[in-house]
Amino acid sequence: MSMAESPRKLWKSDNELFAIIRREVFTCVVGDVMDKLGLLHQFLPPQIQPLRGDMVVIGRAMPVLAVDVFAEKIAGSANPLMDKPFGLMLEALDDLRTNEIYVNTGSSPRNALWGELMSTRARKLGSSGAVLNGYVRDTKPILNMGFPTFCFGSYGQDSAPRHKVVDFRIPVEIGSVRIRPGDILFGDIDGVLLVPAESETEVFTLALEKARGEKLVRKAIEDGSSAVDAFKKYGIM
Repeated sequence: MSMAESPRKLWKSDNELFAIIRREVFTCVVGDVMDKLGLLHQFLPPQIQPLRGDMVVIGRAMPVLAVDVFAEKIAGSANPLMDKPFGLMLEALDDLRTNEIYVNTGSSPRNALWGELMSTRARKLGSSGAVLNGYVRDTKPILNMGFPTFCFGSYGQDSAPRHKVVDFRIPVEIGSVRIRPGDILFGDIDGVLLVPAESETEVFTLALEKARGEKLVRKAIEDGSSAVDAFKKYGIM
């Protein structure tokens, strides 16, 4: 299937697509498909992992840009946000919509970027999860509520005097991946990847075909086929 072709959609809405992906697909398959399509740099850095191994996140990116600061409030700054605790963090959080993922990057990994109360508010708004280029805190409550959170790990250092959000719903970059509002993020125990919005139909259609094909390969190998013969027959390994 070429990039010029327009494959028939197997789903009619984001809810349908995300349910199918959760049920049948994992990130390795999607990453393999994007490699074949020439989308070679779509996985976020490997330090970004699920807070618990069974967590899965899929949804539309809502990028949030943060910077380092060195006091909770800085009066008289040229930037009026410096006099505002957390900058625009709470506004960004309140702007989350159904099936969106809060994606925070830009500041140094020297404090937590996410916590229990943010998770509670995000869930209330229908958010799919959080992807942080850094740490989270309040880990036990987040695990108890099962909110999908992908990050460097747990670190209790507060963000208030160290970090401010300066903008949101703008393109950002994490590692070699450019993340735009509305692109799809998909994460599981093997990491988080980004599917560009303009490629999502082709990518997920091919990923479903590959995932279903891999089941046939697994069955063949379980039944005694060699790896060479299985690959020759199915073209999948």
